[in-house]
Amino acid sequence: MSSNRIPPEEAQLRAQSRATLAAQRRAEAETALEALRVEQIAVRERTAKLRALRLAKEAADAEAAAAVPPAKTRAKPAKTVVRRRTASS
Repeated sequence: MSSNRIPPEEAQLRAQSRATLAAQRRAEAETALEALRVEQIAVRERTAKLRALRLAKEAADAEAAAAVPPAKTRAKPAKTVVRRRTASS
C-alpha cells in the first residue's frame, strides 16, 4: 500500500516557500501602489500649475482687451438704388 502523504519536513518547506512568495508579492504590490500614488500626486500638481497659468493668462488677456479702446469705424454711405425707366409707348 503506497502512501500519498507528504513528509512533514517537505510540507514545512512548501509552506515556508508559499509564505515567502506571498510576502514578496505583497511587497511588490505595495511598491507599485506607492509609485502610482507618487505619479498621481505629480499629475495633480502639474494640473494645478497649468490651470493657474491658464487663469492668469486669461485674466491678463481680458485686462489687455479692456485697456485697448475700440477702433472707430467709418460709417459707410448708404447705397442708392437706381431704377431704370422702362420705355413706354
